[in-house]
Amino acid sequence: MDKATPLIIEAALNGGTTKDRNPNVPRTVDEIVESALACLEAGAAIIHNHNDEPNVGGSGRHASEPYADAWGRILERYPDALLYPTYAGGGPHTNVRERYAHIDELRTTGLLKIPLLDPGTVNFDGIGPDGAPGTGDGVYQTTFGDVRWMADYCREHRLAPSVSVFEPGFLRLALAYYERGELPEGAMIKLYFGGGRLLFGLPPTRTSLDAYLAMLDGGTNLPWLVAVLGGDVTGGELARLALERGGHLRVGLEDYDGPRQPRNEELVREVAALAEAAGRPVATPREAARILGLPDSGPLR
Repeated sequence: MDKATPLIIEAALNGGTTKDRNPNVPRTVDEIVESALACLEAGAAIIHNHNDEPNVGGSGRHASEPYADAWGRILERYPDALLYPTYAGGGPHTNVRERYAHIDELRTTGLLKIPLLDPGTVNFDGIGPDGAPGTGDGVYQTTFGDVRWMADYCREHRLAPSVSVFEPGFLRLALAYYERGELPEGAMIKLYFGGGRLLFGLPPTRTSLDAYLAMLDGGTNLPWLVAVLGGDVTGGELARLALERGGHLRVGLEDYDGPRQPRNEELVREVAALAEAAGRPVATPREAARILGLPDSGPLR
């Protein structure tokens, strides 16, 4: 990819962000629909949202109905929009089939082209208000066996996974699948940098991006995106570097942690303006599908 490639903007609408933290975060189905439509109007091609089930703990199974209720309405207005959910982390209380059950249900309705594939395990915690490192036991677990099952599932059903890279080892495993020709068609690498008080992920710096891009070098030509979890992707040089190097960008209230209380569509518009200043067009959802090489998306014209 180069800087002439249209920029794919992903909007991550909510995640675990609460109304107390930002009253503009969409939590209900109606709010998610409203926010997603505004983001698509502002230039987003991919929409990612959560419901209220936890990613760590809980039953390990998420409901498909709230996704279907929201997505059906979104797709009425933007039939080419690319939508994907979250899922629960693994552990002894669940298994990969249970974690993927809502994805399978959404696939059978025709609403889903993009599932998740998280090739690794990460401890979710951060630095507390007193400056002390966290002591929680929240583990977002995905075993090597889980990764194999998900990759096989995506290839079997011609789904293009969002490959979450929280740590460098995640990318090494994804590339091992790629080198064997077993990374599902249309996969997109999501480079998640850790901002602020988070205690996982590389920091959002030029050096960190260089390290990831060195790993991706060698003719993979895999599309990649940057995001800053617990920070602001446009607050430093990371967004500009990604634009210059042919990468893509994710924004949204799932990730944002800063002094403002923006709406999701405001963050999308800010990135679209950066793209315009850098001379990169913003991809429509249909163009994004072709850039990613989603199965049956057709050639990029």
